[in-house]
Amino acid sequence: MIHLTLRELEVFVATAQAGGVTAAGQALNLSQSAASGALAELERRLGVVVFDRIGRRVQLNEHGRWLLPQAEALLAQAHAIEARFRGDAPARLRLAASSTIGNRVLPELLGALLAEDPDSRAEIAIGNTQEAIAAVAEYRADLGLIEGISHDARVVAEPWLADELAVVAPPGHGWIGAEVTPTMLAGAQWVLREQGSGTREVLEAALAPLIGSPRVALELGTSEAVKGAVRAGLGLACLSRRTVAIELMRGELIALTTPALQLTRRFYLIRARDKVLTQGAQRLLTLCRAQLQRERQVAGSPGAAKYK
Repeated sequence: MIHLTLRELEVFVATAQAGGVTAAGQALNLSQSAASGALAELERRLGVVVFDRIGRRVQLNEHGRWLLPQAEALLAQAHAIEARFRGDAPARLRLAASSTIGNRVLPELLGALLAEDPDSRAEIAIGNTQEAIAAVAEYRADLGLIEGISHDARVVAEPWLADELAVVAPPGHGWIGAEVTPTMLAGAQWVLREQGSGTREVLEAALAPLIGSPRVALELGTSEAVKGAVRAGLGLACLSRRTVAIELMRGELIALTTPALQLTRRFYLIRARDKVLTQGAQRLLTLCRAQLQRERQVAGSPGAAKYK
């Protein structure tokens, strides 16, 4: 016979998310004593403590870290069952995406998801690659879509779309039409994304064996800010061609010829190693894999330009 209750699991998850029992009770419209009682009963039934108490705050211990994704999955399934028989079963999806994907790739995927299930709901956090990895590893997101390699053992990474980066300069730059050499790159001023950006990681890895570290004029937190700085003549930048496609087409930015640099990469789909995927996450994962197959077919079709 199962003795755990969904209410106890709900209080446990809310406490883990809020960092305290009082805040968890407020989120669930429970009194502090009711929330504390539910959490104490859960620990009694399990025979273990799931939180370390630090003053008024709590922190997941080893047992709690294992339990959290299992509890979230059970609650998600319970919500889906209730919604299914009420006739209003929206897929709730929490995503974390790095900026290039979040701004240039994800909207099309979400459009396809909503076309399949118009009542779906998505919560999206767009940041850099390291922020997305942390959100997935800490169960704050069901899926992550990143443009850098994850070295976090808590997540599983699946190679996804191919992507090509370009070194861009403002119109009228003296290197337009020239073959840019390592010596020229060594003397350049660069406008880079912040530390933790997958795009920056690729550029620095490509430059390291040629010139060491680049000369950084500015570090900016968004690709839009980087493009604006380049247009203003503050330095060169390295950005995904997906990100600068419109500016290149309009002539607002120019892609330089840099044969010495290897500026290709892959996007990755990531999920927490121990987390059971929700219905919404499974649907989006299926759409992502279908998009990969479409891009491969386009790249391999006769007469198609090779996608790097």
